[in-house]
Amino acid sequence: MTPLLGPPPCNSDAEKLKFIEDMTMNTDKVQAKVLSEILTQNFNTEYLKRFDITPDTDRLAFKSKVPVVTYDDLKPDIQRIANGDRSPILSSHPISEFLTSSGTSAGERKLMPTIEQELNRRQLLYSLLTPVMNLYVQGLDKGKGLYFLFVKSETKTPGGLTARPVLTSYYKSEHFRTRPFDPFNVYTSPISAILCPDAFQSMYSQMLCGLYDRCQVLRVGAVFASGLLRAIRFLQLHWQELAHDIATGTLSDKITDITVRESLAGIIHPDTELSKFISDQCSINNDWSKIIPRIWPNTKYLDVIVTGAMAQYIPTLDYYSGGLPTACTMYASSECYFGLNLRPVSDPSQVSYTIMPNMAYFEFIPTNSSNKAELIDLADVKIGEEYELVVTTYAGLYRYMVGDILHCTGYHNSAPQFKFIRRKNVLLSIESDKTDEAELQAAVSRASTILQKHCDTSIIEYTSYADTKEIPGHYVIYWELLVKKEGRWPEKEVMEKCCLEMEEGMNAVYRQSRVADGSIGPLEIRVVKQGTFEELMDYAIARGASINQYKVPRCVSFPPIMELLDSRVVSSYFSTVCPKWTPNSSGK
Repeated sequence: MTPLLGPPPCNSDAEKLKFIEDMTMNTDKVQAKVLSEILTQNFNTEYLKRFDITPDTDRLAFKSKVPVVTYDDLKPDIQRIANGDRSPILSSHPISEFLTSSGTSAGERKLMPTIEQELNRRQLLYSLLTPVMNLYVQGLDKGKGLYFLFVKSETKTPGGLTARPVLTSYYKSEHFRTRPFDPFNVYTSPISAILCPDAFQSMYSQMLCGLYDRCQVLRVGAVFASGLLRAIRFLQLHWQELAHDIATGTLSDKITDITVRESLAGIIHPDTELSKFISDQCSINNDWSKIIPRIWPNTKYLDVIVTGAMAQYIPTLDYYSGGLPTACTMYASSECYFGLNLRPVSDPSQVSYTIMPNMAYFEFIPTNSSNKAELIDLADVKIGEEYELVVTTYAGLYRYMVGDILHCTGYHNSAPQFKFIRRKNVLLSIESDKTDEAELQAAVSRASTILQKHCDTSIIEYTSYADTKEIPGHYVIYWELLVKKEGRWPEKEVMEKCCLEMEEGMNAVYRQSRVADGSIGPLEIRVVKQGTFEELMDYAIARGASINQYKVPRCVSFPPIMELLDSRVVSSYFSTVCPKWTPNSSGK
């Protein structure tokens, strides 16, 4: 085998890199084997029996018999499993739990069925990340990683199955908690801090450990770029408490989790020099530029996702890190783990993920094709084309439309590489939330009833954007209003009620992020002058849009348009309380 870019630093890395080469050199052969294994394993399920699938069904027959589906198509079968039906409906193996997708369907979390064996498949992909990274960054076995990792709330379905986010499932699994020691992958945070369900206690403990180990830290990361920025914001708000604990060798009374206190007992000790250093760095004229390398001077890169909606955070990351490289290592979702980035420290604009053909059976719908029935196999996609991803998994999804739009940028051996473009139909996203046009419209409609009731005012037009200049980011909704009775302009209290009503109308993922995670700030409504949206149309027409086909964009990001809207703002309002959300709520 020819190494990807250089000789691997150890034999175990060599084995993993050879595995990547073997898989990607035989993409179509591996894909045929994967599909055969899935059908052989699951042919006796109720779902595949509907389409007369047998273990001998070949690829062409599978494509002609089994339809391409969305979540709504599968929802009746998934609901039966959730309600306790243990017969082989989608999978011949027992469904071990549901993974809750951050996508939404009529405001509800999507429940993705999974089986115990999938943990092994996910762990395999995780095991490939460090060998690839070691080709680009040397000496990662000489220090630690400061990763801000968190679990989120989980629920039980009526039938008793656990439903939780995929990363929460992984962090709580034996694969993660009892993983063998790997000098290339040592974390500063004890497992109890990661598994602590209280977001404040978890963040405080992880940050405290990271500060004690500041000179050992070689990489700083979180799952999403927004998560790392939230950690920096936490440091801005709580550095004095952290410095006090370090100076005195005590742990804040706010940390009440017994397992966390016990695990930190052997880490915390008085260190007045470190405390003074932290205080000095965090109070220098309120200057937080390059704060990451200032506090963690040996940091080689940031390990965060900065593709898709996360790209909006890159300038802020650069400010805090002094332009440190960012590594986007893996492409995964609740439905399936897909592949990895073989050049993980490339510029964010150049990030492409190589689909590993052993993870599932993959098909692609060309977005520019009028014939959506002809799906293309993994080995046959064309460079430069854009596709919607479709997966068939071992856990019981068959020709399922994931909703991700990908751009093929090239090939590694015979395996295509893709740039993640966007989520299909998603307008707004701050972190793991995804709000589509229908949800936004429904939320605006809810708020409009309050306006009508209290002051006989209606919404002429609206648009939105995800404001990430502050941490945490928040939704901004621009309204142009029609006040039907002169002198009855909506009062502040009414507008604040409108903000809250819009948030009540958002999906459960948004509301959890607002209430439990603190990863989204209060929604803001900015009222603009009358005639603003006519100006917006004039601007679009001046740039070549057709007056007959022009539609008000429901989400904006183009700087000149944002400047126009902000220059016409006459008043601004925020939600003053959080919307309703409980760990057991799945919908509205």
